[in-house]
Amino acid sequence: MSHAVKVLQLFKTLHRTRQQVFKNDARALEAARIKINEEFKNNKNETSPEKIEELMKIGSDVELLLRTSVIQGIHTGHNTLKLVPRKDLLIENVPYCDTPTQKQ
Repeated sequence: MSHAVKVLQLFKTLHRTRQQVFKNDARALEAARIKINEEFKNNKNETSPEKIEELMKIGSDVELLLRTSVIQGIHTGHNTLKLVPRKDLLIENVPYCDTPTQKQ
């Protein structure tokens, strides 16, 4: 698969992830859209395969970080936030256990 196709796939994936992660937050959606477009535009003339691979790795890491680590917060009052995690982030996490235990 050519670099151009991989870059386009990453671009689309970042925008889809942005739409999921910042859903219902117009300001964050717009800021993320601008940042993604700006980064791709700034590097659109890159021809070095090594540099392209490095930039693609950074983009993939950013997408993974957004998808797995970002939780929305809504101001509900003075110095109060309500966290709104996405369903895909709500997994059982038992430290030091490879398989979840059954609750009885």
